[in-house]
Amino acid sequence: MTEIIEIHPETPQPRLIRQAVEVIRRGGLIAYPTDTTYALGCGVGEKKALERLIQLRRLDDKHQFTLLCPDLSKLATYARVDNPDFRLLKAHLPGPYTFILKATAEVPRQLQHPKKKTIGLRVSDDPVCRALLDELGEPLMTSTLQLPGDEYPLADPADVEDELGKQVDLMLLAGHRGLEETTVVDLSSGEGPEVIRAGAGPVDAIY
Repeated sequence: MTEIIEIHPETPQPRLIRQAVEVIRRGGLIAYPTDTTYALGCGVGEKKALERLIQLRRLDDKHQFTLLCPDLSKLATYARVDNPDFRLLKAHLPGPYTFILKATAEVPRQLQHPKKKTIGLRVSDDPVCRALLDELGEPLMTSTLQLPGDEYPLADPADVEDELGKQVDLMLLAGHRGLEETTVVDLSSGEGPEVIRAGAGPVDAIY
């Protein structure tokens, strides 16, 4: 049965955050709010939850997965990054950006891009995200809550509840979100930033 939790968007209640984290730690799949859109999330090493996410979104084997991190302090654990790129990340995170970097061996192979061996990294400044990650104590595997055939991600909590039904283990609802996804910047080539997708983060701030 799907748990539905309405949480305060600015001052999320610790008890409710703990409920959500318990579901993640049990290998569950959740829907939750970010600073851009609603998203789907699960534990980094939870293969069954990841398979459910892939089926729900009908993702192909070329999809670039992303880790939602609490901050940049453990960046080197999951990605290889040189000093110029780190300065770029530090200038724009937390914020509405996803940066693609070469993955380290700490990233499960099923989360790495099959050919490029990359991983997306994101740090959100949303209070609910920060509270979730602080309680979880590790990154969250994350993917935009955009269902097959939909032009935009789900932004209305009522739509999240109606559309997902029993397909996730928990819905963490915190009011309306935006329709614009993160701006995606590829740093994996070593030849400077390449904007893969223009989104909520200003593109001109990257160059």
